[in-house]
Amino acid sequence: MTDSARTPTTPPSDRAVAERLVPVWLDEAARYDARAAEAARQDWEQGRLSADAARELADWVTARVTDTGFNEDEGPTPKGPARVTVADKAAVHRWLADQGHDV
Repeated sequence: MTDSARTPTTPPSDRAVAERLVPVWLDEAARYDARAAEAARQDWEQGRLSADAARELADWVTARVTDTGFNEDEGPTPKGPARVTVADKAAVHRWLADQGHDV
């Protein structure tokens, strides 16, 4: 998030989706780059995300839709702590844009 005083234009449900998925993203990111994930977690807890973290989150949520977008006829549902739908991806992207991030 940026420090600028912006009037939110996205619905509160977008924030709720971000609040549900960001901790999942941070836990997964910590397995690959603990230092960057911890910096992003500290920023998140202080109510902001860096531009790099915002891009990583946007990429992650997009990839997770692909990973979890199976139905029983198409293949197994990947195991994971959160199901990410196309609507969730759109909500996170709207929320990031509302925070001033170019995603």
